[in-house]
Amino acid sequence: MKKGKFITFEGCDGCGKSTQLAMLDKYLSQREIPHLFTREPGGGKISEAIRAILLDGANAEMTDECEALLYAAARVQHLHDRVAPALEEGKLVICDRYVDSSVAYQAGGRGLPGDFVRAINARALEFFLPDATVFIDLSPEEAFRRKHGADENDRLEQAGMDFHRRVYAEYKKLAAEFPGRILSVDGRKSPDALFEDVLSALRSRGCL
Repeated sequence: MKKGKFITFEGCDGCGKSTQLAMLDKYLSQREIPHLFTREPGGGKISEAIRAILLDGANAEMTDECEALLYAAARVQHLHDRVAPALEEGKLVICDRYVDSSVAYQAGGRGLPGDFVRAINARALEFFLPDATVFIDLSPEEAFRRKHGADENDRLEQAGMDFHRRVYAEYKKLAAEFPGRILSVDGRKSPDALFEDVLSALRSRGCL
């Protein structure tokens, strides 16, 4: 039984997650709230090695099924190495992307069967479902405009606008399906105004 709280952040590439996570880190540190920031894919030696393979633009021939399985493998290792121990210690664990990303990107974006994506992530969904998920709601068109286009070295960012539109649509479906867990905040707001919405959303779930 986990003792801490598990919070995840989701959204399209370029939606402003990194800025909000940095602001939250500062907020928690100033209040001396024990916490761990981590990310997916990654968060540990093996998971970071898998991340490098997944995001490498040179791996364009990777199949969609291989991609989904690698994400799931990195996730299981990450849960073992970092998330589970921190939760057992009673820490607040904040993760940049989690299982909703797999559903949005591999099922929504790639078009893989949702049942397949959920099956390979069964352990995460059964034992490590987040207490709250903050979804920064910003369209891919606006997100890529802000970041001045896709990163040429990032395999997923180079997948094309139609792909990212499907990802965004899947995120919206997930938010509508799980309104109690997924907390949508308006990514069009200024960073400071958006952060106030993030704090309010997390307080509403008893995470702060």
